[in-house]
Amino acid sequence: MIWRPFTQEKTAPPSIKIVRGDGAYLISESGEKYLDMISSWFVNMHGHANREIAEAIGQQAETLEHVIFTRFSHDPAEKLVENLRQIVPKKLNRYFFSDNGSTAVEVALKMAYQYFKNIGVADRNIFLSLEGGYYGDTFGAMGVAGANSKYHATFSELFFKTIMIDVPEYYNGAESMEEKEDEIIKKLVKTLDEIGERVCALILEPLLQGSFGMRLYRSEFLERLVIKVREYGILVIFDEIMTGFYRTGTMFAMNQTNVLPDFICLSKGLTGGFLPLALTIATEKIYDAFLSEDKKKTFLHGHSYTANPISCAAACKSLEILLRKETIAKIEEIAEFHRVHDIRNAIRRRCIGTVTAFDAESEDRANFVIDRAWENGIFLRPLGKTIYLFPPYCVDVDDLARTYDLINRYL
Repeated sequence: MIWRPFTQEKTAPPSIKIVRGDGAYLISESGEKYLDMISSWFVNMHGHANREIAEAIGQQAETLEHVIFTRFSHDPAEKLVENLRQIVPKKLNRYFFSDNGSTAVEVALKMAYQYFKNIGVADRNIFLSLEGGYYGDTFGAMGVAGANSKYHATFSELFFKTIMIDVPEYYNGAESMEEKEDEIIKKLVKTLDEIGERVCALILEPLLQGSFGMRLYRSEFLERLVIKVREYGILVIFDEIMTGFYRTGTMFAMNQTNVLPDFICLSKGLTGGFLPLALTIATEKIYDAFLSEDKKKTFLHGHSYTANPISCAAACKSLEILLRKETIAKIEEIAEFHRVHDIRNAIRRRCIGTVTAFDAESEDRANFVIDRAWENGIFLRPLGKTIYLFPPYCVDVDDLARTYDLINRYL
């Protein structure tokens, strides 16, 4: 009866019913425990069934469950924005709420396009994106992933025009990075010299492309890319939905660069994995272009559950937990473990913050390792021939060691 996401129901095994969570573990109705080493699609930060977040949700539910976020506001949303203002670069100071990562991206794309319309520039209708990017499954998000996306090619004839930029992949032992980056920038400049005045915005996942296979690229390349497109008046969108909240070792991946975007998109770990919530954060320059007596310049976009108070309460508590010294120490411990522990026979090993990934020699080999992990109570999920670890911050070092041992045994 249930139609599962990203699942070929004809060939996939039946679902395993999970009845509860406990820290880094999921527990089935038969009592089997599974170590969640992918944070349940990158959302869970502090462990399953975290008591503090659950209590914050319960208290808020007894106070105000929801209210339309047009004429009204409320404390949880205002508190969340105030808390985020302490960690988000001050240039980004206008917060637009939505429901999930796809819609956060959709909002940024629409804002960027309408920005030029509102200031009287009518023909900027092309987007730039990095090859292999994944931004969600709504049409705008699919469109900027491009026609070659392994997830969205079925719908490509419906996409708007997006120009794809090659990615100079970085991993342990990678060589000639500057030369590779130079070639890509030269190719981009040639394109922008021809049509740069028609390009609306560049969108990218900063430093780490998740769903493509946890592909890394250098901060130096990102900086050059942003500086170059700005020469043509092009806006910049950073999709920090997966990379935000210390996943890459800093609060946001952009903190490892010397450039700032015009928009950032946040979701996934925002509520600690408890409830859907997303934000698109823009600069004052963008916001000002929508202020007018002309109602046509209004940003006519919204969601029924915009700034849901219960979700905002969960996000406030998750952020409070994240900023504690003990949480930061755990994040550093996980990152250090990845840096100093080897994975034998790994191809293109890469590490950034709490995330590590590598390629197996084939998809069959990757699936073999994944199956052995599953049999030993460790939940991993491959991306083609890529195996990655993306644990919640509460994970025990012994569990990390157990996962590494298993991978080394079967890879």
